[in-house]
Amino acid sequence: MKTRRGTAKKERWNVAVLRARQEGLAERLAGSFGGIHPAVVFVVTMLAGLALIALLSIGLGFFITRVLEPAWGIGAADERVNVWLAAHRTSTRTDASLVGSIVAGGVVLPIIVGSIGVVLALLRKWLIAAFAVFALGVESATYRATTLVVHSHRPRVARLENLPVNASYPSGHTAAAIAVYGGLALLLTSIFTSRVFRAFAWGIVLAMVTFVALARMYRGMHHPLDVGGGVAVGIAALVVLVFACRITGAAADTGNDASASLGGQG
Repeated sequence: MKTRRGTAKKERWNVAVLRARQEGLAERLAGSFGGIHPAVVFVVTMLAGLALIALLSIGLGFFITRVLEPAWGIGAADERVNVWLAAHRTSTRTDASLVGSIVAGGVVLPIIVGSIGVVLALLRKWLIAAFAVFALGVESATYRATTLVVHSHRPRVARLENLPVNASYPSGHTAAAIAVYGGLALLLTSIFTSRVFRAFAWGIVLAMVTFVALARMYRGMHHPLDVGGGVAVGIAALVVLVFACRITGAAADTGNDASASLGGQG
C-alpha cells in the first residue's frame, strides 16, 4: 500500500508538458550536452531561447512601427481605439482598469511566482519551480530588450499612468499575464486532465488576459498592436521555458541512465 501511494504521489507531480517526447527534438538536443549538469543545461537553453525571442520581438516591433503603422495606415485605426476608450471613461471603469493593471503588474506577479517557486523548492520539484519562476523572467527580459531598441510613442490621449512615453511596444502587462497565469494553467491542466477543468482553467486565463489588455488600452498606455506584441512575447516565453525544461529533463535522464550503466558494470 505504501508503494502504491508513493507511486501515485510521484505520478501527480509528473507534469507531462515538461517531459521530452521520445526521440523528439528536445531529447535529441539533450544528448549533445554530454554529461553536463542539468542546471547548466537549463540555463544555457533558456538564455539561448531568450536571445532568440528578443531578436524576434525587436524585429516584429520594427516591422509594426516602421512599416505596418505608417505605410499601411493601420496606425490611425490603432489610435482611434484608444481615443474611443478614453472618451468613454467613467470612475467605475477607471477603477476596474487599475485592478486590471495591478493583477499583471510588477508587484503582484513577482509575489505570485516567488511564492510558488518557494513552495515547489521546499517540495524539491526543481524543474517545475524553474518553469514557474523563469517564465516571468524571460518575458520581462524580452520586454526590456525590446523597449530599449524599439521606440514607439504611447497613445495620444490622457494617460492614467506616468511611464516613459516612447515605450509603448509591446505591452509588458499583457505578456506577463500570459507568462504567469498561462504558465500556471499549462502546469495544472497537464496534471489534472479533466476536460471540464481544462476548459475552466483556460477560460479563466483568457478572461484574465483580455481584462489586462483592455485595461492597458483604456488607461492610454498601449495600442491594440502593442497588446498583440505582448501576446506574442508571453506565448514565446512559455514555449522557451517548456523547451528548456524538456531538454533539461532529458539530459538528467540520460545522465541517470549512464550512471546506472556504469554501476552495473562495476
